Amino acid sequence: MADVPDTGARRHGVARLVCGRRSKWLVLVLWLVIIVGTSPFARKLTDAQDNDAQSWLPGSAESTQVLDLSKDFRPETIPAVVIYAREGGLTAADRARIVTDAREIRQLSDHGLRGSQTQGPVFDQKVRPSAAQIYVPVTMDAKGWERIAPAVDSIRDRTGRSTAGLAVHITGPGGTSADFSKAFEGIDSTLLLSALGIVIVILLFTYRSPTLLLVPVVSVVAALFTAQALIYLLAKHAGLTVNGQSAGILTVLVFGAGTDYALLLVARYREELRRHEDRHAAMALALHRAGPAVLASGATVVLSMLVLLTADMNSTRGLGPVAAIGVAVGLSAMLTLFPALLVIFGRWIFWPAIPHMGSEEPTVRGFWARTGRRIARRPRLVWSATALALALLSLGLIQLRAAGISNADSFTNKPDSIVGQEVSARYFPAGTGDPLVIVANQGRAGQVKRAVAGTDGVVRRSVTVPPNTKPVAGGRVLFEATTSAPSDSQAARDTVSRVRDAVHAVPGADAEVGGGPAALLDMDRATTHDNKLVIPLVLAVVLLILGLLLRALIAPLLLIGTVVLSFAAALGISALAFRHVFDYAGEGTDFPLFVFVFLVALGIDYNIFLTTRIREEAIRQGTRPGVVTGLAATGAVITSAGLVLAGTFAALGTLPMVAFAEIGFAVALGVLLDTFVVRSILVTSLFLDAGRRVWWPHALSRPDHEASPSGD
Repeated sequence: MADVPDTGARRHGVARLVCGRRSKWLVLVLWLVIIVGTSPFARKLTDAQDNDAQSWLPGSAESTQVLDLSKDFRPETIPAVVIYAREGGLTAADRARIVTDAREIRQLSDHGLRGSQTQGPVFDQKVRPSAAQIYVPVTMDAKGWERIAPAVDSIRDRTGRSTAGLAVHITGPGGTSADFSKAFEGIDSTLLLSALGIVIVILLFTYRSPTLLLVPVVSVVAALFTAQALIYLLAKHAGLTVNGQSAGILTVLVFGAGTDYALLLVARYREELRRHEDRHAAMALALHRAGPAVLASGATVVLSMLVLLTADMNSTRGLGPVAAIGVAVGLSAMLTLFPALLVIFGRWIFWPAIPHMGSEEPTVRGFWARTGRRIARRPRLVWSATALALALLSLGLIQLRAAGISNADSFTNKPDSIVGQEVSARYFPAGTGDPLVIVANQGRAGQVKRAVAGTDGVVRRSVTVPPNTKPVAGGRVLFEATTSAPSDSQAARDTVSRVRDAVHAVPGADAEVGGGPAALLDMDRATTHDNKLVIPLVLAVVLLILGLLLRALIAPLLLIGTVVLSFAAALGISALAFRHVFDYAGEGTDFPLFVFVFLVALGIDYNIFLTTRIREEAIRQGTRPGVVTGLAATGAVITSAGLVLAGTFAALGTLPMVAFAEIGFAVALGVLLDTFVVRSILVTSLFLDAGRRVWWPHALSRPDHEASPSGD
């Protein structure tokens, strides 16, 4: 017996390989082998993450070069700053405790601590000091990110916590890095469980079947583990950069995109089960008809993610291949493992709403069919009003503050390092603990120091050669300078620009300025460059794929316009929510870029699903009837897919970090706008108003092909 008995389905060789009577078992066995072989590596992805500064900084930036040069002068360390403070002045007992703590800290050498190089205690300059600080260097080599939190905990074990009247906190770059590290702890498991829970709830609501939802869940989990394993191997052996940000987004992307593809295939498979007795034939036809849309959707996301390779920011550039691999593996699983499992289980998997041959297609008389007919009465009025409403919502962009987020505003809670930073700023120069680092030729060292000390925003007496700095062959020197403003503030970034101008003007000095404040400035500049480069490239990629898929020019241009309008509206609403609901201080400079890439690459999926079905129906019955039929056929599944994707991105809000929460909120909101407004109302009404002209220059745009029963 042939694998697929239906003569129409037999033409589709690729589908037969996936869902044939015998080949479906081969697909299952192959995936079982892949899962068993890769699962040990998937669990190691966290170990392969590189979260040090260079994995985030732009490779060509001045601060990155200084970071490399400074390794010749001293081990790569960052200071954890222990701050003690008592309003009204430190007591004799306080002073004794501080001195004892400093002595005990000098004995520490675990978790990369360089206790013997501890500096301090340093007391404030008041007649009766009210605060003191101890600077403890922590090694930040390849394992530094993993050790920073245990290192800070080890210091805290020696210093104890705040007591009545005496505040004790650990801050500085080391303390802040430890709190960031703890925020990233369990990011994989937290997001996995959150996304899994959201997907299960929405699939149960969508399918109304406790059995059917297991198949996409199993398939998407298999895809995630396989992608994690592949990314781990590439990180270990091919130099792929993975950090906490890209690992977290990987989970969301695979769950969201993978489940979307599953929903589309199930909807088409259910249609074919009502027309074919043999489930193998039904699945072959479902894959043949829905496959191009799913492939185009996946290709759009993969190529859009790969565009990120053009970015200057290492963190953004590293996200590109990680996300592309995740979506590509998810797409492969949903086009092979998922349909094979559905065919293996048979019709009963849809229980209790089992689709039988000859049963009526519920979408014919459903909500979306009625919606399409209503829009068809006055499509021009509908799209004009909808576009105007979205344009008005986009005015909220004037509230957007995508100029960077300070450390104090980066957490949704208030960890100890941020409290300590506020306490320290009351008694010491605000930039203490996170200085500028200047490297220059030794022969011009005096001139460079004077230039730095004379720059507005630099604490004059702070320009010194740090202790434990060894001489370097080649006549180069390194020294540090403290900013009067907090090191993560815009004022500190402005100071960096002035210092660079001053030292670059010293002839023969070959001076470069780095350090924490300089790194933040370079990241902002690189992200601004990336925004201007990546966004147009992503639009070009999406336009090209839509043109090839629809074989038209007008339709892709209309779709691109609707997506851009949706993006602007989502950003406008988000900015208003961040200011007046969540009370966030601002957004990261990379916030618009990430939201744009995810919204355009993923949001265009729904337009692809809708317009490919409209095109299919237009060939049979004409464009305007095809629009109504296409909306009726895809409305429910695209709505469900939008809810899944929005829910999985909203899961980013479970992390205690403002940047993740903002990206999750904005993308989730944008996806919902795409699903319920842009795709269902704006695109539908535009296509109804344009009619057959939307397919220009394809033959479908000509009157003699308007209702041709033949294919292309």
